[in-house]
Amino acid sequence: MEVRIYYEDTDCGGVVYYANYLKYFERARTHFLEEHGQSVSALIQQGTEFRVTKADLAYRSAAIHGETLIVETSVAADRRISLTFSHVIRERTSQRLVVEGSATLVAVDSQGKIKRIPPPILKALNLPTDSTTSI
Repeated sequence: MEVRIYYEDTDCGGVVYYANYLKYFERARTHFLEEHGQSVSALIQQGTEFRVTKADLAYRSAAIHGETLIVETSVAADRRISLTFSHVIRERTSQRLVVEGSATLVAVDSQGKIKRIPPPILKALNLPTDSTTSI
């Protein structure tokens, strides 16, 4: 997924404000799910929501106003109640590594109670649906 850096994304020095990378991760997760046929709004209507329980970021180089970034995303399941999305952000032209990180999300029902990820979601994301398989 591409992200163009606008002035509003930066601090007074023209460098991307560090917390904005979490927003880019969120957009990339939504984009990833949609590319795999999983609309976030449809999942919510069906009784499955995801909540972030952990986020890790490692800043490798500064992105600046006017650059375009590429966010690469992959996913793995853990114990069938959470997904961990891994992200690598690079500057589009030079392929310079900007940020690496991940976010772990737990599946919850409409009341916020932790639940297993429905097998159709795991299948759509090309993840094992067998509860004895660990990733």
